[in-house]
Amino acid sequence: MIISRRDIIKAGLAAGTAVSMPSVLRAQTAPSDARTVRMVRIDLSLFDPYYTTADITADHALAIYDTLFAPDSKLLPQPQMVEKWGVSDDKKTYTLELRDGLGWHDGTPVTAADCVASIRRWGQTANGKLAMKRAGDISKKDDKTFTIVLKEPLGLLTELLTGTFVMREKDADRPATEQVTANIGSGPFKFNQALAKPGASFTYDRNEKYIARKDLPDGLAGAKTVKVDRVIWNNIADQQTALAALQAGEIDFLNSPPADFYSVIESDPNLELQVLNEAGYNMFLRMNHLQKPFDNVKARQAMLHLIDQEAFLSVVAPDPKYGHTVASIFGNSSPYSNDENTGWFKKGGDPEKAKHLFQEAGYAGEKVVILQPTSWASASNAAQLLADSLRKIGVNTELAPSDWGGVVARRAKKDPVETGGWSVFITDSADYDFTNPVSAAFLTADGEKGWFGWPKSDEYEALRAKWADVATLEERRALAREMQRVWWDLVGFVFLGRAVSPIARRKTLTGLIGTPVGRLPMWNMQKA
Repeated sequence: MIISRRDIIKAGLAAGTAVSMPSVLRAQTAPSDARTVRMVRIDLSLFDPYYTTADITADHALAIYDTLFAPDSKLLPQPQMVEKWGVSDDKKTYTLELRDGLGWHDGTPVTAADCVASIRRWGQTANGKLAMKRAGDISKKDDKTFTIVLKEPLGLLTELLTGTFVMREKDADRPATEQVTANIGSGPFKFNQALAKPGASFTYDRNEKYIARKDLPDGLAGAKTVKVDRVIWNNIADQQTALAALQAGEIDFLNSPPADFYSVIESDPNLELQVLNEAGYNMFLRMNHLQKPFDNVKARQAMLHLIDQEAFLSVVAPDPKYGHTVASIFGNSSPYSNDENTGWFKKGGDPEKAKHLFQEAGYAGEKVVILQPTSWASASNAAQLLADSLRKIGVNTELAPSDWGGVVARRAKKDPVETGGWSVFITDSADYDFTNPVSAAFLTADGEKGWFGWPKSDEYEALRAKWADVATLEERRALAREMQRVWWDLVGFVFLGRAVSPIARRKTLTGLIGTPVGRLPMWNMQKA
């Protein structure tokens, strides 16, 4: 059964009961200051962007760390920490020089050695593995200059480096599987450890010593000018309570409000819905390829036929202008989107075909555990619909509710469900992220070395390895079709649909930067 808030709203939320509700925040915090922004975000439980790919962790990293390059609004890599760079005639040696004024929050200067250690650590992640396969040497020349020497050219290198958060050498000089917890960066915000309240709130203070670039802000590139003194992330799991706080002016920003709240927000003269990512987010489910029943490809193929994307969109993005179906592993807005091997996609799905495929897989009643993120309304509702759909075809299904932090922790477990493992979790990523299989961790298929779910296909990985070397758009499109053919045979994930998810903010909060990469930078915003 899907939990709907329409009845709650009809009972009086639209008439103003949200404003008069007792507020958790009113009792805990002083009234908003003009230089403080309060935002409702899902719980931040992991702080290291190399340790996890969680979006909330990436946003945390954007605040406290800086990057060597950053994508602009046209998704072109622009120098960020780098002042100037060059590449040798044979395209194998990159020399990069840092800009002046870069310093860590602990007062020490950023050096080339920090960059070298951070790149090497990044190279252990799915996003950096290709670059590391090509790298012959990464070393510093002096305190501000370092080189990357490749064994063979890699034209995508600067684009790939846009995802490299630079950490202190002593933090980065450890395996990516070991989490960094110091939270000391060189970015425009400092993490306020003294005010950290895990499970409740985290506080970021303006880094008064940060020297922004001179360029105008453009996507994630350009000047990172902080125009407020403090940003507080509040974790309010109950969305109705969060909306009440937004209406009362106790918070300024609500990320991804439930679609049932849109009409209430639009009718409030003090609030506004704003789409920061026009291309939207593709929601998908990931199955555990290591454990029954989804270690069998037939069971995974059954999920392709089971899913009725329009039904899922009805609980994720019920307004047609915010919801769209998607069938290509390259998303809807990519030049590589295609229809190869998508015969499984049909309106309404095909539950009988799904049931038959489970039978062919030898399904014998094994429990299927779906991780349900209760702090993320859309995914929580989708998990409930998925459970109901599986039960209707005779699959023994159980929901495992927790906040998103709990999902992130549990999805790393490779154990059977009987000992704390999982079968399915739901997540999403910006449509843009599906454009480049080199940098998208969820588009890898390298088994237990890869991303959660751990699909494995040597054929697919051989095709993916060619991506960086294909010279023309036409050749890359042909390669994309081959990759998609293998992927949908393997069933590395299953789409639930594409949703454009607006944020809700008070009209006094302005200057938010929209990006097609789905990140939420906190610089440039200000309060009237």
